[in-house]
Amino acid sequence: MSSVVKPNRRKTSTAIRASLRELGLQLSLLNHRVSAQLELREADLECLDVLNQRGPLGPGALARAAGLHPATMTGVLDRLERAGWVVRERDPSDRRGIIVQAVRERGGELLALYSGMNASMTRLCAGYDEIELAVIADFLARTTEAGRAATAALAADGKSGPRPR
Repeated sequence: MSSVVKPNRRKTSTAIRASLRELGLQLSLLNHRVSAQLELREADLECLDVLNQRGPLGPGALARAAGLHPATMTGVLDRLERAGWVVRERDPSDRRGIIVQAVRERGGELLALYSGMNASMTRLCAGYDEIELAVIADFLARTTEAGRAATAALAADGKSGPRPR
């Protein structure tokens, strides 16, 4: 008679939460190293990442997406523009407003610094079949949404506002 080990749901859930916390820490450390290599502040790199993911945004929308105080955005944008990472342009729908856009030609520099992590992720994903990858992708998307909801709830309670930088 073979002994089949039945997973303990509580232990497995606890291990998943612990792994997600550790992943958050490791990604934060990676981003810290990348920002140092680029001679940017971490908040600057976060804003650049938001622009690369979402496309051009107004300064207020960028501040909200990055969780920064709007007054902080001027300094962030000045540094990013001075370093050649973003451009500010007139908003075509509002002549008084501006939109901020990442400079696409600089994207290769950023990708090069993340190439080690990207290569590791490619190797890691290769060990899973399509169904397993779909489950992982779904889990990560739902976890991201849970994080978004928790952040919004804290903001609504007034317990945590935008981060001053």
